[in-house]
Amino acid sequence: MTNLNLPQIIFSKIVRAVVEFELIDDDDKILIGVSGGKDSLLLTYALACLKQRTQKNFSLAALTIDPRFNDDFSEKISRVKKFCNELGIAHEVHVVDIAALIREQKNKSPCYTCAYFRRAAVNRRAVELGANKVAYAHHLDDAVETFFMSLLSSGQLTTFQPKTFLDRTSVTVIRPLVYLRESEITDFAAERGLDVMKSPCPFDGLTNRQRIKNLIVELEKIFPDLFSHLAAAMRKNSVGELWDAPKTREQMRTAYFALKNFS
Repeated sequence: MTNLNLPQIIFSKIVRAVVEFELIDDDDKILIGVSGGKDSLLLTYALACLKQRTQKNFSLAALTIDPRFNDDFSEKISRVKKFCNELGIAHEVHVVDIAALIREQKNKSPCYTCAYFRRAAVNRRAVELGANKVAYAHHLDDAVETFFMSLLSSGQLTTFQPKTFLDRTSVTVIRPLVYLRESEITDFAAERGLDVMKSPCPFDGLTNRQRIKNLIVELEKIFPDLFSHLAAAMRKNSVGELWDAPKTREQMRTAYFALKNFS
């Protein structure tokens, strides 16, 4: 394998995430979730680069889930296998008929169903391979969009964490790209000529996440600092003056009857 290198700004942001959130330790066995898109290809390359350029002693493997959205997936994914093999990373494909599961669970969001069964398959294979960590390619735009979408759709201030321990499997999920903007990944993929595979998802571009992405772009025309403010708001130290949690009827019972009997 030849010497690997990343633009300094990208390498620095990934190293910052790894250090700040303690994502990688010696003797880690990391399974990378690789879809073939630009994000997961950069993640795979970046982890191979970190392995080559840092003192951390860890191993890598890669897994792609075939969701059975179309018939030519196996032909396309061969390019991903070649990419991984050139980086010295063993790659395998597992079929999970997510298309059928979506049809069966008509009352649930297709995105929810896809994400749930895809994650379950990756986590299960990680356990089988003896991997203690799973790496996903979520970036800063994903985190901000999740945060904003949660606020608008559920009234909660929440997003995914850069590092999450899963009790049921004892696997830790890590997201080393959380400081990278999507535009940086897009530029890197274009400059390096990465063989990016188009998403096979039949709902690509039609999801609530895409609507939130578009909404942020539109709102930035009015509020240019919107994205950076949303990113800052995700931090726990950003919380200012908020109302107390609503009280239950039981908690208010005494005060209620005192008020009711007041004359």
